[in-house]
Amino acid sequence: MRKAKWAAAAAGVVLLVAGCGSGGGSDKGKGTDAPAAGASAPAAGTGTGTGSGKGGSLDAAAVKKEIDTAATAAGYTEKPGNDVPPNLKSCMVSWAADAKKAADSKKSYDDTVSALAKGGWKEGRAFEQQGSVIKTLDKSGWSVKASYHGAGPLQIVQFVATDTGPVCAKAFQEDLAKNKQ
Repeated sequence: MRKAKWAAAAAGVVLLVAGCGSGGGSDKGKGTDAPAAGASAPAAGTGTGTGSGKGGSLDAAAVKKEIDTAATAAGYTEKPGNDVPPNLKSCMVSWAADAKKAADSKKSYDDTVSALAKGGWKEGRAFEQQGSVIKTLDKSGWSVKASYHGAGPLQIVQFVATDTGPVCAKAFQEDLAKNKQ
């Protein structure tokens, strides 16, 4: 069952990396050069996005540290169980917040996104609908999908970062094909 869960997550990441989004969303305060919803182009002039330090200045450990620093400073604690499959660890970071422990989860989400932006992550398009927000942030060949889902009593906050380079795109496709049932 765990393999199926990661296969589904990898499929979603491949779609996000490939730019197969809904095309909807919000451009609030963004220029017309912002990537389409679901697209994940690296920020201009910040690296090649070839994965694991092979061109960009960030690797998975550095990205995880930046997300962790921003999120914990905003009042979140990391929810256990965010393990990435071993073959994707250099290409993907998953950080889920224990939203119940934050005093104001939506404010903590906004503060985390703001802290990442102040740390050099370039904000892309945002998608907002019925209590859910998904924002894209790009830096040095990495793309973070920051998602907040707070409709009703269930709150889910997650930051999923992927290396947008060809090495990792190939790794995601291979993992998806391997886990297809």
